[in-house]
Amino acid sequence: MILSMTGFGRSEGVFEGKKITLDLKSLNSKSFDLNIKMPVRYKEKEFEIRKILNERILRGKVDCYINLETLNDTAEAHINHELVRTYMNELKNLAADGPDFEYLKMAVRMPDVISTKQEELGEEEWLFLQKLVDEALGKFEDFRQTEGQILHEELKRNIHNIETYLTMVQPYEGVRLEAVKERYLSTLKEFKQIDETRFYQEMAYYTEKLDISEEKVRLTQHLKYYTEVMKNENNNGKKLGFISQEIGREINTLGSKANHAEIQKLVVMMKDDLEKIKEQTLNVL
Repeated sequence: MILSMTGFGRSEGVFEGKKITLDLKSLNSKSFDLNIKMPVRYKEKEFEIRKILNERILRGKVDCYINLETLNDTAEAHINHELVRTYMNELKNLAADGPDFEYLKMAVRMPDVISTKQEELGEEEWLFLQKLVDEALGKFEDFRQTEGQILHEELKRNIHNIETYLTMVQPYEGVRLEAVKERYLSTLKEFKQIDETRFYQEMAYYTEKLDISEEKVRLTQHLKYYTEVMKNENNNGKKLGFISQEIGREINTLGSKANHAEIQKLVVMMKDDLEKIKEQTLNVL
């Protein structure tokens, strides 16, 4: 089954006056590359969150954003009086003139003067956050599946196109050999003596050289295998990439042996569909 590496999922909820929003989004990547941005409050749980996401997402360039908004301003503010006095004294020493109020306004803007005390992360809040992670992952996986169905249809259409072009090659195979034979015969007629044995040896050599039956068989097998893997195997993106490379090799060999304008045109159309397959396969999980 095809799953897209592109995904998006969002969940949000309110826990004891705090609104928590979690966004997940991913693009294609050769491995699992996770970037997490979260409030300091949840930093201690980053490892567990990474583990959960890795087990479910598997592969892709993933961004996870956790936003925390306090709906009820219940945090206790603490002013460091001693630090304020120290800042004010230092400011006075730098500039002796001026009212104390002005120094006070400057001092309270200094680092670490005002701090807020937050409660420690409790087990219930952590369980609530885990629930949001699971909910976002569920939506994320649904998105991947929907995108995967679209990818599947596009890939199936491109594979079918290559199969169709391959069947269109057959009528030209005999024509090109006859063309080679006639060209050799017309050339040999210019000579008084014709060595028929040598003529047929040359024809046998060129027939073997131009034979594309093996390439056609292998290409047909690769196309069939690609379809089977796409339909029946999970997390098959890398495998499909390898098969598409083999399809490319057979198409290239077929083109180098073609020796016929119409076959070359069909090969070009096969390559066009193959490039689409390769591009789309990069986004398969």
